[in-house]
Amino acid sequence: MSDSNNEVIIVEYESGYQKDFRRLNEEWISKFFKMEASDYKALDHPQEYILDKGGRIVFALLNNEVVGTCALIKSSAEPLIFELAKMAVSPKAQGKKIGYLIGDALIDRAEKMNAKEIFLETNSSLVPAIKLYEKLGFKHVPTVDSPYERCDTRMLLKLDQ
Repeated sequence: MSDSNNEVIIVEYESGYQKDFRRLNEEWISKFFKMEASDYKALDHPQEYILDKGGRIVFALLNNEVVGTCALIKSSAEPLIFELAKMAVSPKAQGKKIGYLIGDALIDRAEKMNAKEIFLETNSSLVPAIKLYEKLGFKHVPTVDSPYERCDTRMLLKLDQ
């Protein structure tokens, strides 16, 4: 299944994309923060950590080059709740609405699976990312314990059923 917007195509995870998943995320995390144990678990083993547990990962391709990625990590089965995580866009592709396209694609997939909500954790210093999440419909909620030191902001999107 793929969605397209001009030359950007959104595709589902395939094992050949694992290196891109890690590369894109490691690039942005290392730029602003430090890689943590939870990062390595998800980025080195996306099949076991995300997909085998009922999650999804998508990639944005621009002229057949992987320039963005994002994951839905299943947090709860009943009610079905996902975490939107590991969103990364290559610096050379920023400004092309790729973050919005991949976020919207995963929200659509969560709705089709009858998920009740999607949450995310981020850092308050990442203002452009927070504005993107707000544009996607996420609302600020109180923070809870996070496996990431860098997370000080939590947002929630309730899905209409």
